[in-house]
Amino acid sequence: MNSCKIAVLIGSLRKDSYNKRLARAIEKLAPSHMQFQHIRIDDLPLYSQDFDADYPANARRFKQEVESAQALLFVTPEYNRSVPGVLKNAIDIGSRPWGSNSFAGKPAAAIGASIGTIGTAIAQSHLRDSLHFLDVPTLGQPEVYFQFRDGTISPEGEIGDDATRQFLQRFVDAYAAWVDRFVTH
Repeated sequence: MNSCKIAVLIGSLRKDSYNKRLARAIEKLAPSHMQFQHIRIDDLPLYSQDFDADYPANARRFKQEVESAQALLFVTPEYNRSVPGVLKNAIDIGSRPWGSNSFAGKPAAAIGASIGTIGTAIAQSHLRDSLHFLDVPTLGQPEVYFQFRDGTISPEGEIGDDATRQFLQRFVDAYAAWVDRFVTH
């Protein structure tokens, strides 16, 4: 089976982000044909329609990296019951200027981790609304609203217990099948 490049967009900029840990864990559980590339979003300027005539170099780089992927994985925390501004900004940059939506048609999934008991349920709902509008077919089930606790996932993505591993493996299996429905290998 040919490799499938997955663009990973993590909505947290924190060095020891729970969501970076979650993304690494997902990568370790994924089939070998799935190759994950973390796409940098921390250097993007705040989107302005003034860019549409001449996009900044870092915004063009971002769009090209997204376009070179066959699928997308959004891993996001929840800030104030929504998507972090840095992730929303990246989505705005990647979907503009009008008619050059870098995300369109790419299969995706949205997951996230938080220390809160409802995980990132509301942020993921908001994210899915944006992705729906941008013509990004997004995996509906299983949902992953992950409550992060100490020892659950190491900074390297090692999973600390079997129940968490099984829970995340169910997601990975469904995500891999979802991506395979859309991507020709």
